[in-house]
Amino acid sequence: MGVIALRMLFGDRAKYLGLIFGVAFSTLLIAQQGGLFVGLMLRTAAVIADAQEVDIWVMDPQARYLDTVRAMRPTELPRVRGVDGVAWAVPLYKATVPLKTLDGRIENTMMLGVDDATLIGATSRFVMGTLEDLRKPDGIAIDRAGYQRLWPGEPLRLGRELELNDSRAVIVAITDASAAFTANIIMYAPFSRATAYSPQGRNSVSFILARAAAGHTPDAVAAAISAQTGLQALSAANFRWKTIKFFLQNTGIPISFGVVIVLGVVVGVAIVGLTFNIFVAENLRQYGALKAMGLSNLSLVGLVMLQATVVGAVGYGIVLGIAAMFFRFATQGELRGFYLPWWIAAGVAGLTLLIMLLATVGSLRRVVVLDPAIVFRS
Repeated sequence: MGVIALRMLFGDRAKYLGLIFGVAFSTLLIAQQGGLFVGLMLRTAAVIADAQEVDIWVMDPQARYLDTVRAMRPTELPRVRGVDGVAWAVPLYKATVPLKTLDGRIENTMMLGVDDATLIGATSRFVMGTLEDLRKPDGIAIDRAGYQRLWPGEPLRLGRELELNDSRAVIVAITDASAAFTANIIMYAPFSRATAYSPQGRNSVSFILARAAAGHTPDAVAAAISAQTGLQALSAANFRWKTIKFFLQNTGIPISFGVVIVLGVVVGVAIVGLTFNIFVAENLRQYGALKAMGLSNLSLVGLVMLQATVVGAVGYGIVLGIAAMFFRFATQGELRGFYLPWWIAAGVAGLTLLIMLLATVGSLRRVVVLDPAIVFRS
């Protein structure tokens, strides 16, 4: 009977392609928007994720997320180092600095000043040069996307000079740093040099980066730091989530993406439901013939659900391929970092199933209440 159901489905090519289009359109909208939303939220905490060796972030007590920087006194650093369970602690400087290329292009960059001695706080992914190259005179590292933004179409090259807040800087390394939410260009420099590019007065420590000693958990050490210093200390995982949560609660991003995803479901149900209902209506005689031959209502429902499942599976398979190609080839340069997580793909599969179930409700009723005598009517 399954073969008969599939022949009915494939035999009406126009309806079959219409059903596939309806499923593919709606689920592609959901998959693309879901992937973009996840990538956008991850961008908000990209700096935290790139500092992989750091498991505790210490900041001003009033800091709500990564970009609310209120500089601390340098004397806070030894206080944090003195807390039991802290293996090491280093300063991090974060600021927005104006830059100018020699050919006159003007941009703003996110400047991250890492510890002079250890260079902890920078990304470990380098395209050209190394982390140690930051020790060279006037040396800075720039992310690849930022380089391409400043010199579009030109090959990557070390040794280029820049003006950072009227001071000379030389690109000695190019990184593959994760894209940030609030900056198109990310630069790294030693702490002492970064603070010179954008002097902030006596208080120049934006964050204190620390690591828990062996035998201590980051959450326990962070709690001890907060208790003894009065500063706000969070594990890297908690600070990352706090930053993401801030954008979820205080921006219109979730609503914007959520509306598009809901519209995708509604449009999918409308298109697929209407088309599938027409398909069933035009094949009522075939269903009636099967019912007259003794096929039960449950078996007929199974045939219709088989047809719906095939449509959903083919449409979902097409969407998964298109979405994968989109996130592979269309998210380069400044759009890097967006991808389709496996759980988004699984969620889209669940929504595809939901769309097919909602779309076939009306059609199933017509099949169940169908009078087999329809076969003998003119």
